Amino acid sequence: MRSFTHEQRRARLARRHRLAPDSDRSGSVEAVTAQLVGLHATDPATPYLSLWARMPGITVDDLDTALYRSHSLVKHLAMRRTLWVVQAHDLPAIQAAASDRVAGNESRRLASDVVGAGVASDGEQWLETACAAVLRHLRRVGPSTARQLREALPQLTGTYDPAPGKPYGGQGHLAPRVLTVLSARGDIVRGPNDGRWTTSRPLWAATEQWLAPADPVNSGLARAELVRRWLHAFGPATETDIKWWFGNTLGWASQALADIDAVEVDMHGTSGFVLPGDDAPEPPAEPWCALLPGLDVTTMGWFGRDWYLGPHRSQVFDRNGNAGPTVWVNGRVVGAWQQDSAGRVTLSLLEDVGRRTGKQLSERAEELTAWLGGVRVNPRFPSPLCKAQNASLPAQQS
Repeated sequence: MRSFTHEQRRARLARRHRLAPDSDRSGSVEAVTAQLVGLHATDPATPYLSLWARMPGITVDDLDTALYRSHSLVKHLAMRRTLWVVQAHDLPAIQAAASDRVAGNESRRLASDVVGAGVASDGEQWLETACAAVLRHLRRVGPSTARQLREALPQLTGTYDPAPGKPYGGQGHLAPRVLTVLSARGDIVRGPNDGRWTTSRPLWAATEQWLAPADPVNSGLARAELVRRWLHAFGPATETDIKWWFGNTLGWASQALADIDAVEVDMHGTSGFVLPGDDAPEPPAEPWCALLPGLDVTTMGWFGRDWYLGPHRSQVFDRNGNAGPTVWVNGRVVGAWQQDSAGRVTLSLLEDVGRRTGKQLSERAEELTAWLGGVRVNPRFPSPLCKAQNASLPAQQS
């Protein structure tokens, strides 16, 4: 059985995630997105910063053009009920392999909460009536915000308490959850962002008015195609990694591996898989460093993370498993980054990286500071290390 060391996995990561100097860093925003299957977008700033780390010369407008003008990329709720930026061309496969499952779960929960809140006696009928009203409105009026839809459509009227009696509970509108169901079903998409690129204030649009029509894809074929592409970018990986990343079951992952004739390999004592013919020894990558944003697709890429996190998991991930902004050196996370009150990118290192690498990281931080141009990025899920560093900033500045 072919064996992969941690060092070989880190070298593959460096090249296939376009982070090492000797990786192919050419191509379009669409090509980079497709190579990684998709880019995390739960935090609005993440896809922009993920592309900055991988594409020299990238601008905010490059991604905005693909998302909101050419429509070659689209934001879509998919794997693990997470928001992604994906190729519009890939949407039918992602819908069949991941989003349909999310849509089913969200529909059932919302219908149950509608009944529980006393809004309607038939939650499923209420939901379908609300969905139909939203689609009619968008087809007639065009892209609209969630608030505009709620104010225009009495079918969306209703509130519920997600946590009765809890401090974090309280009445909330049902309307945003209707939009979540419709987006997971693929019936509506997030259109132009009515705000800065670091915020999420989408105008919702009917999918058929935003994207070219596409035929549905068989779920089995979609599963095989997406796992094949994912394994090329993220392999070698375990069956559990695949199950977790796609938000599905072990049986689903096992069938996908069988469908693509994946080859079993040893990963430092753990069983993993690669694509057929993709088990050649990986030469060492050139030394590299990177500043990746919170929830970056690389940091969040595997369920088993010790081989690139080492002892730093509790410092750069929160208790719910969300990664904050990270500092990488040669395939390992060595710290975090944040911005001070002036918008300068500062580093919090958890280990000694040496003088030369430290200088390279400082230069990279200066480059990111200049690229941001004074824009403050506030991660939706700051890591414990970032929180501690931010808490100490006033004392340091005084």
